[in-house]
Amino acid sequence: MLTIQMDMLQTAALAMLLFLLGRFIVNHVDFLKRCCIPAPVVGGLIFAILHLVTYQTGILTLEFDETLRVAFMDFFFTSVGFGASIKLLKKGALPVMIFLLLATIMVTMQDLVGVGMAGLFDLDGRMGLCMGSVPLVGGHGTSASFGDTFQKAGVEGALTVAVACATYGLVAGSLMGGPLGRWKIKKYNLKPHVTAEDEKLGEPETVYLTKSEKLDSNTFLDSFVLIIIATGIGTYINAYFDGKITLPTYMGAMIVALIIRNVSDWRKIELPMHAIDISGNVCLNIFLAIALMTLKLWELAALAVPMIVTLLVQTLIMFLFASFIVFRVMGRDYEAACM
Repeated sequence: MLTIQMDMLQTAALAMLLFLLGRFIVNHVDFLKRCCIPAPVVGGLIFAILHLVTYQTGILTLEFDETLRVAFMDFFFTSVGFGASIKLLKKGALPVMIFLLLATIMVTMQDLVGVGMAGLFDLDGRMGLCMGSVPLVGGHGTSASFGDTFQKAGVEGALTVAVACATYGLVAGSLMGGPLGRWKIKKYNLKPHVTAEDEKLGEPETVYLTKSEKLDSNTFLDSFVLIIIATGIGTYINAYFDGKITLPTYMGAMIVALIIRNVSDWRKIELPMHAIDISGNVCLNIFLAIALMTLKLWELAALAVPMIVTLLVQTLIMFLFASFIVFRVMGRDYEAACM
């Protein structure tokens, strides 16, 4: 079999070509657009399936340098950390705490189901966690971190299963969330609550934009400077906890970003938040494209049946929980439907 090794830049270039392919397909397939399926997921999955075919037929296999996948994953989660403002949290503390409690219940249920189903199929319980909240709530970043940890502890195939389940969770969540929310809104004829503050957001923009709203080369540069600094410092936090507690690789960076954001709020220093959000979204798309296209689907063959059955059970439970618990507890209004 012919094996081609792709370096860091070649891997990134191929990922971006697949992103463009995915964006083209999403823009021309109404179903994908309505369900908010991300372009890198579409392009990456198409390539992963093609790679599976070439591998199984003995034609070709590709080996990738995934250095940039890890880097852009950390950059994305760091940008999320900058959004954790205690000052803003205080304004909606009660709904946030209620939703946090619901999410905690949900992830506990997912892990119990995952471990229980793993037991039914005579699998390691940690493999069940790779089909529970680790991928379905944590996503690709958490899956890559904990999957690698489980694999090093002797759970063969944990990383591939976790990332595959994260991919399923991303697609299933997109397919389920939009239609379910739309159904609730139409069924109960729900309308968004509009406050005086919301109405101000609809006023025409002026040239006097604040730093947090402005978008130019300087603010984008500032946003990447902040993200990279927080990511770098965060590695020391991860190194300190190494061996004491298992943390995703991005956790230290998120903690540093959270500290920077809240100190800035306290000192009334404006951060380029709009630019940080956009920069984070760019990093997310690059990370997802690389993560999806490097998926080795052939490693899932032996675990296909238990994984499919477990994910179907998880999907059913998630649907029922979101529709009948989250919607009702959060107030049965437009915002609850969106949640």
